[in-house]
Amino acid sequence: MKNYLNCETTIWSWLSTKDHKRIGVMFLVSVTLFLLVGGVFALILRLEHLTPGPTLVSPNMYNQLFTLHGVVMVWLFLIPAIPAGFGNFFLPIMLGAKDVAFPRLNLASLYIFWIGAILTIYGVLDRAADTGWTFYPPYSSQTYTKATPVLLGVFVLGWSTIITGVNFITTIHTLRAKGMRFMDMPLFAWALYGVSIIQILGTPVLGIILLMVVMDHSFDWGLFDPARGGDPLIYQHLFWFYSHPAVYIMILPPMGVVSEIVTSMAHKNPLSYKAIAYSTFGIAFVGFLTWGHHMFTSGMSELNAGIFGILSMGVAVFSAIKVFTWTGTLYRGSVWIRTPLVYIFAFLFLFIFGGMTGVAVAATSLDVHWHDTYFVVAHFHFIMVGASLTAFLAALHYWWPKITGKMYFEGWGVAGAILVFLGFVGTFFPQFLLGNAGMPRRYYHYSEQFQALNVLSTAGSWVLALGLLLVLVTLIWSLVAGEKAPANPWNSRSYEWMTPSPPPKENFPETPRFVRGPYDYHLPLEPP
Repeated sequence: MKNYLNCETTIWSWLSTKDHKRIGVMFLVSVTLFLLVGGVFALILRLEHLTPGPTLVSPNMYNQLFTLHGVVMVWLFLIPAIPAGFGNFFLPIMLGAKDVAFPRLNLASLYIFWIGAILTIYGVLDRAADTGWTFYPPYSSQTYTKATPVLLGVFVLGWSTIITGVNFITTIHTLRAKGMRFMDMPLFAWALYGVSIIQILGTPVLGIILLMVVMDHSFDWGLFDPARGGDPLIYQHLFWFYSHPAVYIMILPPMGVVSEIVTSMAHKNPLSYKAIAYSTFGIAFVGFLTWGHHMFTSGMSELNAGIFGILSMGVAVFSAIKVFTWTGTLYRGSVWIRTPLVYIFAFLFLFIFGGMTGVAVAATSLDVHWHDTYFVVAHFHFIMVGASLTAFLAALHYWWPKITGKMYFEGWGVAGAILVFLGFVGTFFPQFLLGNAGMPRRYYHYSEQFQALNVLSTAGSWVLALGLLLVLVTLIWSLVAGEKAPANPWNSRSYEWMTPSPPPKENFPETPRFVRGPYDYHLPLEPP
Protein backbone atom coordinates (compact mmCIF):
# COMPACT_ATOMS: atom_id res chain seq x y z
CA MET A 1 0.00 0.00 0.00
CA LYS A 2 1.30 3.43 -0.95
CA ASN A 3 2.09 5.74 1.95
CA TYR A 4 4.07 8.91 2.57
CA LEU A 5 7.29 6.89 2.99
CA ASN A 6 7.23 4.82 -0.22
CA CYS A 7 5.30 7.05 -2.64
CA GLU A 8 8.65 8.53 -3.71
CA THR A 9 12.00 7.19 -2.61
CA THR A 10 14.71 9.48 -4.03
CA ILE A 11 16.75 11.80 -1.81
CA TRP A 12 15.55 14.78 -3.84
CA SER A 13 11.94 13.80 -3.23
CA TRP A 14 12.63 14.23 0.48
CA LEU A 15 14.69 17.42 0.19
CA SER A 16 12.08 19.11 -2.04
CA THR A 17 8.98 17.70 -0.35
CA LYS A 18 6.10 19.85 0.81
CA ASP A 19 4.47 16.95 2.66
CA HIS A 20 4.16 17.95 6.32
CA LYS A 21 4.81 14.37 7.42
CA ARG A 22 8.17 14.11 5.68
CA ILE A 23 9.16 17.55 6.97
CA GLY A 24 8.20 16.44 10.47
CA VAL A 25 10.33 13.30 10.13
CA MET A 26 13.35 15.32 8.96
CA PHE A 27 12.90 17.67 11.92
CA LEU A 28 12.74 14.66 14.26
CA VAL A 29 15.93 13.15 12.84
CA SER A 30 17.68 16.53 13.12
CA VAL A 31 16.70 17.28 16.72
CA THR A 32 17.53 13.71 17.78
CA LEU A 33 21.01 14.15 16.33
CA PHE A 34 21.45 17.38 18.27
CA LEU A 35 20.19 15.68 21.44
CA LEU A 36 23.05 13.22 21.03
CA VAL A 37 25.57 16.03 20.40
CA GLY A 38 24.39 18.03 23.41
CA GLY A 39 24.41 14.86 25.50
CA VAL A 40 28.04 14.13 24.62
CA PHE A 41 28.99 17.65 25.72
CA ALA A 42 27.16 17.05 29.00
CA LEU A 43 28.97 13.75 29.62
CA ILE A 44 32.33 15.46 29.14
CA LEU A 45 31.33 18.20 31.59
CA ARG A 46 30.30 15.65 34.20
CA LEU A 47 33.53 13.69 33.72
CA GLU A 48 35.48 16.88 34.34
CA HIS A 49 33.78 17.20 37.73
CA LEU A 50 34.81 13.73 38.90
CA THR A 51 37.65 15.48 40.75
CA PRO A 52 37.86 18.96 42.28
CA GLY A 53 40.83 19.94 40.10
CA PRO A 54 41.69 19.43 36.40
CA THR A 55 40.44 16.04 35.17
CA LEU A 56 39.83 15.96 31.42
CA VAL A 57 39.73 19.41 29.77
CA SER A 58 41.26 22.84 30.26
CA PRO A 59 39.37 25.71 31.95
CA ASN A 60 38.79 27.44 28.60
CA MET A 61 37.52 24.23 27.02
CA TYR A 62 35.22 23.70 30.00
CA ASN A 63 33.63 27.14 29.47
CA GLN A 64 33.23 26.46 25.75
CA LEU A 65 31.66 23.03 26.31
CA PHE A 66 29.31 24.50 28.89
CA THR A 67 28.20 27.20 26.43
CA LEU A 68 27.75 24.82 23.52
CA HIS A 69 25.90 22.24 25.60
CA GLY A 70 23.37 24.89 26.59
CA VAL A 71 22.99 26.36 23.10
CA VAL A 72 22.58 22.98 21.41
CA MET A 73 20.14 21.61 23.97
CA VAL A 74 17.95 24.73 24.21
CA TRP A 75 17.75 25.96 20.62
CA LEU A 76 18.51 22.85 18.63
CA PHE A 77 16.56 20.32 20.71
CA LEU A 78 14.21 21.53 23.46
CA ILE A 79 12.49 24.36 21.58
CA PRO A 80 11.96 22.71 18.16
CA ALA A 81 11.70 19.02 19.12
CA ILE A 82 7.99 18.52 19.75
CA PRO A 83 6.40 21.44 17.80
CA ALA A 84 8.55 21.16 14.67
CA GLY A 85 8.73 17.37 14.73
CA PHE A 86 5.50 15.88 16.05
CA GLY A 87 3.53 19.09 15.50
CA ASN A 88 4.35 19.17 11.81
CA PHE A 89 3.59 15.48 11.39
CA PHE A 90 0.33 15.25 13.32
CA LEU A 91 -1.39 18.63 13.49
CA PRO A 92 -2.94 18.48 9.99
CA ILE A 93 -4.02 14.86 10.50
CA MET A 94 -5.57 15.72 13.85
CA LEU A 95 -7.54 18.51 12.19
CA GLY A 96 -8.63 16.38 9.23
CA ALA A 97 -6.51 18.44 6.79
CA LYS A 98 -4.26 17.27 3.97
CA ASP A 99 -1.36 19.58 4.88
CA VAL A 100 -0.47 22.73 6.77
CA ALA A 101 -1.69 26.09 5.48
CA PHE A 102 1.67 27.08 3.93
CA PRO A 103 3.54 23.96 2.73
CA ARG A 104 6.35 25.90 1.04
CA LEU A 105 6.95 28.01 4.14
CA ASN A 106 6.97 24.79 6.12
CA LEU A 107 9.82 23.45 4.00
CA ALA A 108 11.56 26.83 4.28
CA SER A 109 11.40 26.61 8.08
CA LEU A 110 13.29 23.30 7.90
CA TYR A 111 16.04 24.77 5.70
CA ILE A 112 16.27 27.86 7.91
CA PHE A 113 16.65 25.53 10.91
CA TRP A 114 19.48 23.71 9.15
CA ILE A 115 21.21 27.00 8.23
CA GLY A 116 20.99 28.18 11.84
CA ALA A 117 22.32 24.84 13.04
CA ILE A 118 25.25 25.00 10.60
CA LEU A 119 26.15 28.50 11.80
CA THR A 120 26.00 27.32 15.39
CA ILE A 121 28.11 24.21 14.74
CA TYR A 122 30.62 26.37 12.86
CA GLY A 123 30.91 28.37 16.05
CA VAL A 124 31.66 25.10 17.82
CA LEU A 125 34.51 24.22 15.49
CA ASP A 126 36.22 27.61 15.28
CA ARG A 127 37.22 29.11 18.66
CA ALA A 128 33.87 28.30 20.22
CA ALA A 129 32.10 30.89 22.34
CA ASP A 130 32.72 30.69 26.09
CA THR A 131 30.03 33.10 27.25
CA GLY A 132 27.46 30.67 28.63
CA TRP A 133 24.24 29.95 26.75
CA THR A 134 22.67 33.19 28.04
CA PHE A 135 25.38 35.33 26.31
CA TYR A 136 25.51 37.85 29.17
CA PRO A 137 27.32 41.10 28.30
CA PRO A 138 29.62 42.85 28.76
CA TYR A 139 31.69 39.63 28.67
CA SER A 140 29.98 38.35 25.51
CA SER A 141 30.89 41.66 23.83
CA GLN A 142 34.55 41.40 24.86
CA THR A 143 35.42 37.67 24.76
CA TYR A 144 38.35 36.64 22.60
CA THR A 145 36.40 33.67 21.28
CA LYS A 146 34.18 33.81 18.21
CA ALA A 147 30.75 34.42 19.69
CA THR A 148 29.30 35.95 16.51
CA PRO A 149 28.61 32.67 14.58
CA VAL A 150 26.76 31.18 17.55
CA LEU A 151 24.75 34.38 18.12
CA LEU A 152 23.82 34.58 14.44
CA GLY A 153 22.96 30.88 14.45
CA VAL A 154 20.47 31.36 17.28
CA PHE A 155 19.11 34.46 15.50
CA VAL A 156 18.46 32.42 12.34
CA LEU A 157 16.91 29.57 14.33
CA GLY A 158 14.41 32.07 15.69
CA TRP A 159 13.05 32.69 12.20
CA SER A 160 12.34 28.99 11.84
CA THR A 161 10.24 28.97 15.02
CA ILE A 162 8.35 32.12 13.97
CA ILE A 163 7.46 30.63 10.58
CA THR A 164 6.34 27.40 12.23
CA GLY A 165 4.16 29.35 14.67
CA VAL A 166 2.48 31.36 11.88
CA ASN A 167 1.85 28.16 9.94
CA PHE A 168 0.27 26.36 12.89
CA ILE A 169 -2.03 29.22 13.86
CA THR A 170 -3.22 29.66 10.27
CA THR A 171 -3.73 25.91 9.87
CA ILE A 172 -5.81 25.69 13.04
CA HIS A 173 -7.98 28.64 12.02
CA THR A 174 -8.55 27.72 8.38
CA LEU A 175 -8.11 23.99 7.77
CA ARG A 176 -10.15 22.25 10.43
CA ALA A 177 -12.44 19.60 8.99
CA LYS A 178 -16.11 20.39 8.46
CA GLY A 179 -17.98 20.10 11.71
CA MET A 180 -14.89 20.55 13.89
CA ARG A 181 -15.21 23.47 16.28
CA PHE A 182 -12.36 24.80 18.41
CA MET A 183 -13.64 22.76 21.33
CA ASP A 184 -13.49 19.65 19.15
CA MET A 185 -9.74 19.91 18.57
CA PRO A 186 -7.39 17.43 20.22
CA LEU A 187 -5.60 18.89 23.24
CA PHE A 188 -2.24 18.56 21.48
CA ALA A 189 -3.53 21.10 18.93
CA TRP A 190 -4.40 23.48 21.78
CA ALA A 191 -0.85 23.18 23.11
CA LEU A 192 0.60 23.94 19.67
CA TYR A 193 -1.74 26.93 19.33
CA GLY A 194 -0.59 28.37 22.66
CA VAL A 195 3.10 27.82 22.00
CA SER A 196 2.78 29.36 18.52
CA ILE A 197 1.48 32.59 20.05
CA ILE A 198 4.49 32.73 22.40
CA GLN A 199 6.89 32.05 19.51
CA ILE A 200 5.49 34.85 17.38
CA LEU A 201 5.38 37.44 20.19
CA GLY A 202 8.58 36.56 22.05
CA THR A 203 11.14 35.43 19.49
CA PRO A 204 11.59 38.85 17.76
CA VAL A 205 12.71 40.30 21.11
CA LEU A 206 15.44 37.67 21.36
CA GLY A 207 16.49 38.36 17.76
CA ILE A 208 16.87 42.09 18.42
CA ILE A 209 18.93 41.71 21.57
CA LEU A 210 21.22 39.06 20.01
CA LEU A 211 21.88 41.35 17.03
CA MET A 212 22.82 44.10 19.48
CA VAL A 213 25.38 41.77 21.07
CA VAL A 214 26.73 40.86 17.60
CA MET A 215 27.20 44.54 16.78
CA ASP A 216 28.79 45.20 20.15
CA HIS A 217 31.12 42.20 19.83
CA SER A 218 32.08 42.85 16.19
CA PHE A 219 32.38 46.66 16.20
CA ASP A 220 33.04 47.45 19.88
CA TRP A 221 30.09 49.82 20.22
CA GLY A 222 29.98 49.59 24.01
CA LEU A 223 26.21 49.17 24.16
CA PHE A 224 26.47 47.10 27.34
CA ASP A 225 29.71 48.51 28.79
CA PRO A 226 29.03 50.62 31.91
CA ALA A 227 32.40 52.34 31.52
CA ARG A 228 31.14 53.88 28.27
CA GLY A 229 27.58 54.61 29.29
CA GLY A 230 26.16 51.21 28.38
CA ASP A 231 23.93 49.11 30.60
CA PRO A 232 24.15 45.28 30.82
CA LEU A 233 20.78 45.17 32.62
CA ILE A 234 19.06 46.21 29.38
CA TYR A 235 20.25 42.92 27.92
CA GLN A 236 19.02 40.93 30.90
CA HIS A 237 15.54 42.47 30.76
CA LEU A 238 15.12 41.84 27.03
CA PHE A 239 16.75 38.40 27.09
CA TRP A 240 14.57 37.13 29.92
CA PHE A 241 11.46 38.77 28.50
CA TYR A 242 11.87 36.17 25.74
CA SER A 243 13.63 33.42 27.62
CA HIS A 244 11.12 32.98 30.41
CA PRO A 245 8.23 32.56 27.93
CA ALA A 246 10.68 30.28 26.08
CA VAL A 247 10.46 28.03 29.12
CA TYR A 248 6.81 27.55 28.16
CA ILE A 249 7.76 27.13 24.50
CA MET A 250 9.65 24.11 25.80
CA ILE A 251 7.01 22.81 28.24
CA LEU A 252 3.60 23.52 26.65
CA PRO A 253 4.06 21.03 23.76
CA PRO A 254 5.10 18.29 26.24
CA MET A 255 1.93 19.09 28.18
CA GLY A 256 -0.05 18.53 24.99
CA VAL A 257 1.69 15.18 24.54
CA VAL A 258 0.79 14.18 28.10
CA SER A 259 -2.86 15.08 27.51
CA GLU A 260 -3.00 12.85 24.42
CA ILE A 261 -1.24 9.86 25.95
CA VAL A 262 -3.08 9.96 29.29
CA THR A 263 -6.49 9.91 27.60
CA SER A 264 -5.42 7.18 25.18
CA MET A 265 -3.84 4.93 27.79
CA ALA A 266 -6.66 5.49 30.30
CA HIS A 267 -9.27 5.00 27.55
CA LYS A 268 -11.30 7.68 29.21
CA ASN A 269 -12.42 11.20 28.35
CA PRO A 270 -10.34 13.96 29.98
CA LEU A 271 -11.60 14.87 33.43
CA SER A 272 -12.03 18.45 32.13
CA TYR A 273 -11.24 19.21 28.50
CA LYS A 274 -11.84 22.95 28.98
CA ALA A 275 -9.61 23.15 32.07
CA ILE A 276 -6.66 21.74 30.12
CA ALA A 277 -7.33 23.94 27.08
CA TYR A 278 -7.83 27.20 28.99
CA SER A 279 -4.93 26.64 31.40
CA THR A 280 -2.67 26.51 28.35
CA PHE A 281 -3.43 30.16 27.65
CA GLY A 282 -3.15 31.04 31.34
CA ILE A 283 0.42 29.73 31.31
CA ALA A 284 1.20 31.54 28.05
CA PHE A 285 -0.18 34.87 29.30
CA VAL A 286 1.34 34.89 32.79
CA GLY A 287 4.65 33.65 31.35
CA PHE A 288 5.18 37.03 29.68
CA LEU A 289 4.88 38.82 33.05
CA THR A 290 7.41 36.86 35.11
CA TRP A 291 10.80 37.50 33.50
CA GLY A 292 12.03 39.57 36.46
CA HIS A 293 12.34 36.61 38.80
CA HIS A 294 15.60 35.79 37.00
CA MET A 295 16.94 39.15 38.19
CA PHE A 296 16.22 39.25 41.93
CA THR A 297 19.91 39.88 42.66
CA SER A 298 20.28 42.64 40.04
CA GLY A 299 19.19 45.42 42.38
CA MET A 300 15.46 45.71 41.67
CA SER A 301 13.20 47.26 44.28
CA GLU A 302 11.44 45.16 46.91
CA LEU A 303 8.09 46.04 45.32
CA ASN A 304 9.17 44.80 41.89
CA ALA A 305 10.68 41.67 43.38
CA GLY A 306 7.46 40.95 45.25
CA ILE A 307 5.29 41.43 42.16
CA PHE A 308 7.49 39.20 40.00
CA GLY A 309 7.59 36.58 42.76
CA ILE A 310 3.79 36.45 43.09
CA LEU A 311 3.29 36.28 39.32
CA SER A 312 5.88 33.51 39.04
CA MET A 313 4.03 31.50 41.66
CA GLY A 314 0.81 32.11 39.71
CA VAL A 315 2.07 29.97 36.85
CA ALA A 316 2.02 27.02 39.25
CA VAL A 317 -1.76 27.38 39.56
CA PHE A 318 -2.34 26.71 35.86
CA SER A 319 0.22 23.90 35.88
CA ALA A 320 -1.51 22.33 38.88
CA ILE A 321 -4.83 22.42 37.01
CA LYS A 322 -3.26 20.28 34.30
CA VAL A 323 -1.65 17.87 36.75
CA PHE A 324 -4.88 17.32 38.71
CA THR A 325 -6.82 16.88 35.46
CA TRP A 326 -4.37 14.30 34.13
CA THR A 327 -4.44 12.44 37.44
CA GLY A 328 -8.22 12.52 37.53
CA THR A 329 -8.33 11.19 33.98
CA LEU A 330 -6.25 8.17 34.96
CA TYR A 331 -8.37 7.55 38.05
CA ARG A 332 -10.70 4.59 37.44
CA GLY A 333 -9.76 4.47 33.78
CA SER A 334 -9.16 1.30 31.78
CA VAL A 335 -5.41 1.95 32.03
CA TRP A 336 -2.91 0.16 29.80
CA ILE A 337 0.61 0.30 31.26
CA ARG A 338 2.68 0.67 28.12
CA THR A 339 6.01 2.37 27.39
CA PRO A 340 4.51 5.81 26.59
CA LEU A 341 2.63 5.86 29.90
CA VAL A 342 5.76 4.85 31.84
CA TYR A 343 7.45 7.95 30.39
CA ILE A 344 4.40 10.00 31.42
CA PHE A 345 4.76 8.78 35.01
CA ALA A 346 8.41 9.93 34.87
CA PHE A 347 7.27 13.26 33.42
CA LEU A 348 4.78 13.80 36.25
CA PHE A 349 7.39 13.16 38.94
CA LEU A 350 10.01 15.43 37.34
CA PHE A 351 7.50 18.13 36.47
CA ILE A 352 5.91 18.26 39.93
CA PHE A 353 9.25 18.08 41.77
CA GLY A 354 10.85 20.65 39.50
CA GLY A 355 7.75 22.85 39.60
CA MET A 356 7.72 22.95 43.40
CA THR A 357 11.37 24.00 43.43
CA GLY A 358 10.35 26.69 40.94
CA VAL A 359 7.84 28.04 43.44
CA ALA A 360 10.65 28.05 46.00
CA VAL A 361 13.09 30.03 43.82
CA ALA A 362 10.29 32.52 43.07
CA ALA A 363 10.57 33.53 46.76
CA THR A 364 13.15 36.32 46.92
CA SER A 365 14.67 35.29 50.24
CA LEU A 366 15.37 31.74 48.99
CA ASP A 367 16.45 32.81 45.51
CA VAL A 368 19.17 35.10 46.88
CA HIS A 369 20.73 32.08 48.60
CA TRP A 370 20.33 29.71 45.65
CA HIS A 371 21.07 32.16 42.83
CA ASP A 372 23.96 31.03 40.61
CA THR A 373 24.33 27.75 42.49
CA TYR A 374 23.76 24.19 41.36
CA PHE A 375 20.28 24.36 42.90
CA VAL A 376 19.19 26.47 39.92
CA VAL A 377 20.89 24.03 37.52
CA ALA A 378 18.99 21.12 39.07
CA HIS A 379 15.68 23.02 39.08
CA PHE A 380 16.04 23.95 35.40
CA HIS A 381 16.95 20.45 34.36
CA PHE A 382 14.12 18.83 36.32
CA ILE A 383 11.39 21.13 35.06
CA MET A 384 12.64 21.75 31.52
CA VAL A 385 15.06 19.09 30.35
CA GLY A 386 13.67 16.16 32.33
CA ALA A 387 10.02 16.92 31.72
CA SER A 388 10.58 17.84 28.07
CA LEU A 389 12.85 14.86 27.39
CA THR A 390 10.52 12.28 28.96
CA ALA A 391 7.54 13.79 27.09
CA PHE A 392 9.54 13.73 23.84
CA LEU A 393 10.39 10.06 24.37
CA ALA A 394 6.79 9.33 25.35
CA ALA A 395 5.60 10.94 22.11
CA LEU A 396 8.24 9.07 20.12
CA HIS A 397 7.09 5.71 21.46
CA TYR A 398 3.39 6.61 21.30
CA TRP A 399 3.44 7.78 17.68
CA TRP A 400 6.28 5.53 16.46
CA PRO A 401 3.85 2.90 15.04
CA LYS A 402 1.99 5.62 13.14
CA ILE A 403 5.15 7.29 11.80
CA THR A 404 7.03 4.14 10.79
CA GLY A 405 4.39 1.42 10.52
CA LYS A 406 6.48 -0.74 12.88
CA MET A 407 6.02 -1.90 16.49
CA TYR A 408 8.93 -1.95 18.93
CA PHE A 409 9.60 -4.58 21.62
CA GLU A 410 7.61 -3.42 24.65
CA GLY A 411 9.96 -4.89 27.25
CA TRP A 412 12.94 -3.00 25.87
CA GLY A 413 10.87 0.18 25.72
CA VAL A 414 9.90 -0.05 29.41
CA ALA A 415 13.49 -0.87 30.42
CA GLY A 416 14.75 2.17 28.52
CA ALA A 417 12.16 4.40 30.22
CA ILE A 418 13.15 3.18 33.69
CA LEU A 419 16.88 3.70 33.00
CA VAL A 420 16.28 7.20 31.65
CA PHE A 421 14.27 8.14 34.72
CA LEU A 422 16.71 6.67 37.24
CA GLY A 423 19.68 8.16 35.42
CA PHE A 424 18.10 11.60 35.29
CA VAL A 425 17.22 11.64 38.98
CA GLY A 426 20.67 10.27 39.82
CA THR A 427 22.31 13.04 37.82
CA PHE A 428 20.39 16.07 39.03
CA PHE A 429 19.03 15.31 42.50
CA PRO A 430 22.57 15.53 43.98
CA GLN A 431 22.85 18.96 42.39
CA PHE A 432 19.99 20.25 44.54
CA LEU A 433 22.08 19.27 47.56
CA LEU A 434 25.22 20.80 46.05
CA GLY A 435 23.46 24.09 45.40
CA ASN A 436 21.91 24.21 48.85
CA ALA A 437 25.38 23.62 50.31
CA GLY A 438 26.68 26.58 48.33
CA MET A 439 28.47 25.14 45.29
CA PRO A 440 28.39 27.77 42.51
CA ARG A 441 27.42 26.76 39.00
CA ARG A 442 29.72 27.19 35.98
CA TYR A 443 32.87 26.77 38.12
CA TYR A 444 35.74 24.71 36.74
CA HIS A 445 37.25 23.98 40.20
CA TYR A 446 35.27 23.18 43.33
CA SER A 447 35.97 22.48 47.00
CA GLU A 448 36.77 18.90 47.99
CA GLN A 449 33.74 18.81 50.31
CA PHE A 450 31.53 18.64 47.19
CA GLN A 451 33.32 15.73 45.49
CA ALA A 452 31.13 12.86 46.71
CA LEU A 453 27.93 14.42 45.36
CA ASN A 454 29.66 15.32 42.09
CA VAL A 455 30.80 11.73 41.65
CA LEU A 456 27.24 10.56 42.28
CA SER A 457 25.93 13.06 39.71
CA THR A 458 28.48 11.89 37.14
CA ALA A 459 27.53 8.24 37.73
CA GLY A 460 23.88 9.15 37.18
CA SER A 461 24.75 10.79 33.85
CA TRP A 462 26.15 7.51 32.57
CA VAL A 463 23.03 5.61 33.63
CA LEU A 464 21.01 8.22 31.72
CA ALA A 465 23.27 7.79 28.68
CA LEU A 466 22.81 4.00 28.87
CA GLY A 467 19.04 4.44 28.95
CA LEU A 468 19.06 6.72 25.91
CA LEU A 469 21.31 4.27 24.07
CA LEU A 470 18.84 1.45 24.81
CA VAL A 471 16.01 3.64 23.45
CA LEU A 472 17.97 4.24 20.26
CA VAL A 473 18.75 0.54 19.81
CA THR A 474 15.12 -0.43 20.51
CA LEU A 475 13.70 1.92 17.89
CA ILE A 476 16.30 1.15 15.23
CA TRP A 477 15.81 -2.57 15.81
CA SER A 478 12.07 -2.15 15.35
CA LEU A 479 12.69 -0.72 11.88
CA VAL A 480 14.61 -3.86 10.97
CA ALA A 481 12.67 -6.61 12.72
CA GLY A 482 9.60 -5.03 14.27
CA GLU A 483 6.11 -6.33 13.63
CA LYS A 484 3.84 -4.42 11.27
CA ALA A 485 1.85 -1.84 13.21
CA PRO A 486 -1.94 -1.86 13.09
CA ALA A 487 -3.77 1.38 12.34
CA ASN A 488 -4.64 1.90 16.02
CA PRO A 489 -2.42 -0.13 18.39
CA TRP A 490 -3.51 1.84 21.48
CA ASN A 491 -7.24 1.66 20.72
CA SER A 492 -7.29 5.46 20.83
CA ARG A 493 -10.15 7.70 19.71
CA SER A 494 -7.97 10.62 18.61
CA TYR A 495 -8.22 11.53 14.94
CA GLU A 496 -4.69 10.62 13.78
CA TRP A 497 -5.43 6.98 14.53
CA MET A 498 -8.18 6.93 11.88
CA THR A 499 -5.54 6.70 9.15
CA PRO A 500 -3.45 3.63 8.21
CA SER A 501 0.05 3.15 9.65
CA PRO A 502 2.01 4.79 8.06
CA PRO A 503 -0.47 7.39 6.75
CA PRO A 504 -1.03 7.87 3.02
CA LYS A 505 0.48 10.92 1.35
CA GLU A 506 -2.83 12.84 1.37
CA ASN A 507 -3.68 11.75 4.96
CA PHE A 508 -7.32 11.04 4.03
CA PRO A 509 -8.91 9.93 0.71
CA GLU A 510 -11.24 12.91 1.03
CA THR A 511 -11.62 15.70 3.55
CA PRO A 512 -13.45 14.07 6.46
CA ARG A 513 -16.38 15.51 8.35
CA PHE A 514 -16.17 15.02 12.07
CA VAL A 515 -19.32 15.11 14.13
CA ARG A 516 -17.96 14.06 17.52
CA GLY A 517 -15.36 15.24 20.02
CA PRO A 518 -11.77 13.98 19.95
CA TYR A 519 -12.04 11.74 23.02
CA ASP A 520 -15.23 9.72 22.69
CA TYR A 521 -14.46 6.76 24.95
CA HIS A 522 -18.09 5.89 25.60
CA LEU A 523 -17.90 3.27 22.84
CA PRO A 524 -16.81 -0.26 23.81
CA LEU A 525 -13.07 -0.93 23.71
CA GLU A 526 -11.46 -3.49 21.47
CA PRO A 527 -9.23 -6.06 23.19
CA PRO A 528 -5.52 -5.08 23.48
